[in-house]
Amino acid sequence: MGLVAAATVVGVTVGGSSSSSMPSGDLPGWRQGFAEDFDVDAPLGSFPGSAYRDRWTGYEGLPDTSGAGRYSNERVVSVHDGVLDMHLRTEDGVPLVAAPTPLVGGSWGGQTYGRYSVRFRADAVEGYKTAWLLWPDSDKWADGEIDFPEGPLDGSMYAANLCVGHAGTFCYKSDDLATFTAWHVATIEWTPDAVTFYLDGQKVGSSDSSPRKPMHWILQTETDHGRPPASSSGHVEVDWVTVYERAPSSDE
Repeated sequence: MGLVAAATVVGVTVGGSSSSSMPSGDLPGWRQGFAEDFDVDAPLGSFPGSAYRDRWTGYEGLPDTSGAGRYSNERVVSVHDGVLDMHLRTEDGVPLVAAPTPLVGGSWGGQTYGRYSVRFRADAVEGYKTAWLLWPDSDKWADGEIDFPEGPLDGSMYAANLCVGHAGTFCYKSDDLATFTAWHVATIEWTPDAVTFYLDGQKVGSSDSSPRKPMHWILQTETDHGRPPASSSGHVEVDWVTVYERAPSSDE
């Protein structure tokens, strides 16, 4: 998707959005490079398919973080009624999960610094969680990790930033912020100076341990540290996503 010169942004607070409408266009200091409103249906088994393959990818057939679940866009993800729908459930004894990934500029990764927003909600599905994150293109944990929203779907979400140079160590982790069952907008702003988190347009935390290497954004939705009950089933819905890069300053 090309860059948009002028902003058309309804209900946006600078730094975050509380609007149900997808922001379209640039924001002060940010240039929009990707926007997805999920306006073309894609039945289960056809995502990304012809409608989305130029803009989305994801893990297919790989074990999730706990090892209990199996990532599969094909078996989990559909698009209908203007939302991307991840149907989490167990089939043939295997918990099915998904990690859809936007191809910003048509590429997996390659962006250093950015602004990432997503409007979403979820059923309170026992045994499943989100870990929507920016992960280093190098695949080296010590290069950093930024998570928001993270947390169990039947509990509360939080924001986290892991320390650069110290794999697996939190430099920042918020308190519980909200439950998943209502619609929310989560925003990460990643700059050379800080990683800042906004929920529904309100700043909820910040960390000065800022990754310096390219990262990619993954809507990683998975089992919550082990095998969920076989009867556990429900949906995670994504209304829209946007990605921005830093706009050049006048002295650049």
